[in-house]
Amino acid sequence: MLWFLTRLSGGGSGWVRENGRVDSETPRSETPRSVVLLGSTGSIGTQALDVMARNRFRVAALAAGGGRVDLLARQAAEFGVAVVAVADPRAVPALKEALAGLGADPVVLAGPEGVAEVAAWPCDVVLNGITGALGLTSTLAALEAGRVLALANKESLIIGGPLVKRLAKPGQLLPVDSEHSALAQCLWASGPSGPDLRVVRRLVVTASGGPFRGRSRADLGEVTPEMALNHPTWSMGPVITINSATLVNKGLEVIEAHLLFDIPFDRIEVVVHPQSIIHSMVEFVDGSTVAQASPPDMRLPIALALGHPGRLPEVSPPVDWTRAHTWTFEPLDDDAFPSVALARQVGEQGGTAPAVYNAANEVCVDAFMKGGLPFLGIVDTVAKVVGEHSPGRAESVAEVLGADEWARARALELTA
Repeated sequence: MLWFLTRLSGGGSGWVRENGRVDSETPRSETPRSVVLLGSTGSIGTQALDVMARNRFRVAALAAGGGRVDLLARQAAEFGVAVVAVADPRAVPALKEALAGLGADPVVLAGPEGVAEVAAWPCDVVLNGITGALGLTSTLAALEAGRVLALANKESLIIGGPLVKRLAKPGQLLPVDSEHSALAQCLWASGPSGPDLRVVRRLVVTASGGPFRGRSRADLGEVTPEMALNHPTWSMGPVITINSATLVNKGLEVIEAHLLFDIPFDRIEVVVHPQSIIHSMVEFVDGSTVAQASPPDMRLPIALALGHPGRLPEVSPPVDWTRAHTWTFEPLDDDAFPSVALARQVGEQGGTAPAVYNAANEVCVDAFMKGGLPFLGIVDTVAKVVGEHSPGRAESVAEVLGADEWARARALELTA
């Protein structure tokens, strides 16, 4: 398994005090944990900074795409970081001007190579919250440098699975997706000394169902971007929100679960749970099922990864057990949402097939947002691109990025 192999709590370095009391202080024997944050201006990044601001962390470096330089500058100034990187070199002059106006003077790096350099910066934890395939080089740079990697950028694991699995050492990779964080916690119930996959029957990944839960394929023909961006549960960036509407996001999570936990695809189930309180479950061979429950708040899995192997106090309000709750579960409608079945197919193919699935989807989401592709055309076009691809073995970054580039070009042709 790629995921962390030490306990999530206990071990003498947790944040729970004697007599069960908690406080917001780092244990007195520890110095503040240093974090490099990639994708700091996005949804994951801003929530991570909120967690760190309320606990004792030191932000060693920040990186972002370059589209929100004023926010990046304010973050750098507030947390006193020494290094800032932007993936878009054209954003450097505006960033430097914004930093100067705030009296901050960190080293500024630019381009994908600058972001990768930040990913390898000395620290205790690298949190990769970059969206999309752009996160791959940073994931590999952090692993090669021996950094502990809290991975919110699922795409880098999915498209570069063989490369990431070759580099990652036990305990080096921490899942940040709420579903995979939940699965990791549930798996500790498999044995007294740690996870034992021999007693796991299947992983159950929950899905909210997005804004179109319960609709048939025929009902989805007139969906607009505004409708697709109206997620009923989570507040996320536009790409992830559209992916949740098509359930491509859930397909990517199935592949991610397979790679993280070494469970075959036929033992990974997707169940629709619109309340988003149960984040995932593990079913065991004796018929029991263990579930992780908490209100939908990405600060929880972020905090669990940043504070590993302990738990940070008061990250989010827990479930209120003083009032009645109704939690429902429904089977996935594969006819209306074929993206999960397609993801299983490309996951089974392996190699460069997942990279093609992801790249084609990113292009199709962009085309849909710009009005150039109908909602149903997103997954239909991705399926066409996947069907035209002959998967390679994904043994080098060049091979993975080559497949990614081909898929983007072909998807652009089909959506033009």
